[in-house]
Amino acid sequence: MVSIFVDDVDRTRQVKDWKIWRDTKEKKLVLTCYFHSGKSFHYPLGKCRIQPTVKVDARLLSRAGGSVFNAIDSAEIYGGRYAVVRYAGNPNDYVWNASGITLSSVSSVKEGPVFRYLADVAQARIAMSAPADRPITENILRQLEKLPAHEDSVLDAYCSGQWRSRQPDGELIYPFGVNESQLQAVEQAFTSQASLVEGPPGTGKTQTILNIVANIVLRGKTVAILSNNNAAVDNVYEKLAKVDLDWLVARLGSQENRHEFFKSLAPVHSCDPAAAPSMEQIQICLRKLSGLLQARGRVARLTAEIDEINIELRYLQQWQEENEVMAPLSVTKYKLSPGKSTDLMAYLACLEDKRLRIKDRIELLLNFRILRMKPFDNLEKRKAVIYALQRHFYEELLRMKGAELDDCQQALDRGNFEALLEELSAGSMLYLKQQLARTPQPPVEFDAKTYRKDFDAFLKRFPVLGSSTHSIVNSLAPGTILDYVIIDEASQQDIVPGILALGCARNLIIVGDRKQLPHIPAKTGLAAPAEFYDCDRYSLLDSCIGVFGSAMPMTLLKEHYRCHPRIIQFCNQQFYDNQLVPMTLDSGEKPLRLIVTAKGNHERRNANRRELDSFLETLDWSGPSDWDGANSRGFIAPFKAQVSLSRGLLPSDFVKETVHKFQGRECDEIVFSTVLDKKTSGSEKLAFVDDPHLVNVAVSRARERFTLVTGDGVFSGGTGHVAALLRYMEYYADVDQVYRAPVVSAFDLLYEEYDQSLERLNDKLRDSDSKFKSERIVAAILRHALKHEAHQTMKFHSQVPLIQLVASSRLPLTPREKEFIRNRASCDFVLYFKVGKAPLGVIEVDGGSHDLPHQAELDALKDSILKKYAIPILRLKTVESEIEEKVGRFLFQWARGPSGDACRKNQ
Repeated sequence: MVSIFVDDVDRTRQVKDWKIWRDTKEKKLVLTCYFHSGKSFHYPLGKCRIQPTVKVDARLLSRAGGSVFNAIDSAEIYGGRYAVVRYAGNPNDYVWNASGITLSSVSSVKEGPVFRYLADVAQARIAMSAPADRPITENILRQLEKLPAHEDSVLDAYCSGQWRSRQPDGELIYPFGVNESQLQAVEQAFTSQASLVEGPPGTGKTQTILNIVANIVLRGKTVAILSNNNAAVDNVYEKLAKVDLDWLVARLGSQENRHEFFKSLAPVHSCDPAAAPSMEQIQICLRKLSGLLQARGRVARLTAEIDEINIELRYLQQWQEENEVMAPLSVTKYKLSPGKSTDLMAYLACLEDKRLRIKDRIELLLNFRILRMKPFDNLEKRKAVIYALQRHFYEELLRMKGAELDDCQQALDRGNFEALLEELSAGSMLYLKQQLARTPQPPVEFDAKTYRKDFDAFLKRFPVLGSSTHSIVNSLAPGTILDYVIIDEASQQDIVPGILALGCARNLIIVGDRKQLPHIPAKTGLAAPAEFYDCDRYSLLDSCIGVFGSAMPMTLLKEHYRCHPRIIQFCNQQFYDNQLVPMTLDSGEKPLRLIVTAKGNHERRNANRRELDSFLETLDWSGPSDWDGANSRGFIAPFKAQVSLSRGLLPSDFVKETVHKFQGRECDEIVFSTVLDKKTSGSEKLAFVDDPHLVNVAVSRARERFTLVTGDGVFSGGTGHVAALLRYMEYYADVDQVYRAPVVSAFDLLYEEYDQSLERLNDKLRDSDSKFKSERIVAAILRHALKHEAHQTMKFHSQVPLIQLVASSRLPLTPREKEFIRNRASCDFVLYFKVGKAPLGVIEVDGGSHDLPHQAELDALKDSILKKYAIPILRLKTVESEIEEKVGRFLFQWARGPSGDACRKNQ
């Protein structure tokens, strides 16, 4: 209810309507009252009183729905209808329709310690920069000073560490297609002031960005897509152009880019409004599709699991053939599940050569439904059953996984998954274009010099802006606060100038991958006000994660579409904790090739001719006929010198660059040369080449084939990432693609189940059996030690048969050693690398019987065999003390330090 007083007389009941306006001639504010009698009178506003009148504590004003905010001195709202505003530095009062403006408070963030530190960093870098780079660093500082101090900017949230949640505004569409994790990423982008999309290689990062942009534009909002260089967002522009939506984008940034953009403005595209489905129809389609997206992801996961099981089964079959332990016995009649198979293996192993007792017969009957005991009545028969059970374990697992895969695939077929996905994307695109066609376009012409004068109108015409982060403020009108900013490749983005973007928008979607190459900052040595603002240590991505914390929505894009499954699975196992889901298929190709050069000191000044020569000996000069042609092959190396050397030796169709310059690019085949030789062991150069980010980028550039060229013994045997890559390739590559003899592999999946079975038997073992008790103690020590960060590349299995650690046909063994292996000798504990499945070392627990001559002879046999296969052994006597320390020292030789390199004792 509004009350109007003129000269302190209440005129409310007489007034039909009223307005406040500015008399430009008299330069004063006037209240006009329209009375029920039909007459109207004008009064100086100073002689009138309107209730309510609210003095607003705000210092920024924009038009409603606008993005440009101007500084004001004061604002009063009269009767909720008119705002009387006085601008900074202007004595005149101006009248606005209150519903047509937005008033905002000024943040004090620019006076705070975080912003002052960031400005100091920008200032320090001016002094540090070379003369040619100084204009860039000076320009960044100027832009920092021009940032608006808006209370709702991401910069305010970042500097204060306090951000806002957002309420989703309307339904979402997916005109560029979608998968399970992309769906989550788009949804979360609209629930918080800041959100993170982690996009590992080939997971549809650009597709996710495009869907987010489509929903921003659909809501009539504005967005800037930025990166540390203009090239990083070119892919977004190109894909928008393919669907005739490039007319929405203003490609700004540098003066040169702006000049090119305005020289040939894209015309507005139109669409028949009747051609699109309704939003309700789109949402019905989306709801049907949501459950099927989970089934599609499960199909991909099962496909990868089945592939892994088949590989392990192939290695098991190969091992059984080489060691002549193929069992004609069939155990299918027992109808054992994979878990029951390993339970039975564990039970038979514990029986060793003992006679079957009544208790054992009852156990076999009740737990395994075995009636006939003849196949189990001596050691040789039990070994034959164990070998048959090993095969059965994999075969039954394959059957179960295959049946689940068929069920998921049938669910997709019944639900018409592919048709629904196409319906969703096509319908969403038509709906988006329909809504855009109905949006009035401003009748304004724009050019490079004048577009900022009516920047709100410019943003209605071009709601999507593109720029580099270090040019964004210069691209906008002063005081502009966009609705959203998307920062791509944020792992390579320096905090300064990255925060320029945060000061220009209300909401942030930050996109990047912490597992790829980070930025290399110019270090100033200035002390940061808090850890995660430190510009010398963190990228913008890491800084935002540290500042906003776990409450910030984070989505990992999991579905991978670029690389052959064999290629990306290394990155998946080594860097992404097996969270990625390969959506590509293995059709029997040979995607991995390993070339190991002869031993020697071949590296000279960061170049290695021997590695290039070794590769040239195996090179297919034409390349596979089904590849893309130009730029389908790439040669990458950690050092510029090796790349320069390659340019004079490799065919011209190879793209030749350092790994750092290849981030964001891809080829059908990638050849990665590690360059170093063994004399660089322990050096800074070795740490540089073995950097996890570098190795991850190098491998994930290859779509169809990855070739590693490396020196013999340079990386193998350690816990580093190249060493893991070597073990992985030796295990998974075809024999004819490994140019040296492959090592014997262990059966990781089988023994994980086997260990679980032994654990389930612990309660049934006799307490008087000191052998098992001592092993339980050592197992507990190992489990505790392997939880330490330095040992997380390792794991262990217990009671592993020696015959499955070594192959008797590979090295010359004495007849007595061969007999010992075949007589079911086993190792108490075997340590393995998690990636590559290669055995590291053996730990034996020696009780009192090991001092007897017969047992000492057996121990010596085992030691001799393991030495021939270069597998270290640690023997622990049950009468010794300091067991934990001895285990720790044994593990230390493979321990990983804080930087990811193997820890080494100071000599």
